[in-house]
Amino acid sequence: MKKSTMKGNGHRGMNKVDIIARRILGWKLNRWDRWYDHEKGIFIHDSEFQPQENLDHAMIIVKRLEKFGFTYTIKGDSEVCFNEVSATGGTLAEAITNAAYEIADNSSIADEWL
Repeated sequence: MKKSTMKGNGHRGMNKVDIIARRILGWKLNRWDRWYDHEKGIFIHDSEFQPQENLDHAMIIVKRLEKFGFTYTIKGDSEVCFNEVSATGGTLAEAITNAAYEIADNSSIADEWL
């Protein structure tokens, strides 16, 4: 899914990271370029959360999915599994993001967890 930005009106289309931030991490969109993490009471600018490019950011997703009961398995430099959901990427961070997106986009996480 491509990231789309609509300049001039302050809105953008949802991309992979937006979906993960909202559906897995439970962050709320505060304005067009940042989320609000109500558990920690902090704002996260979209440039400060780049899980496809930053393994530390991707591991935040891993920890959250493990909290939900998913088992994280690494299957090489660029393939991961969360239970039965597998994904690849150019890097491990990208593979984690792709797998998390598959989980979030396919409604595999119960709504009561969010």
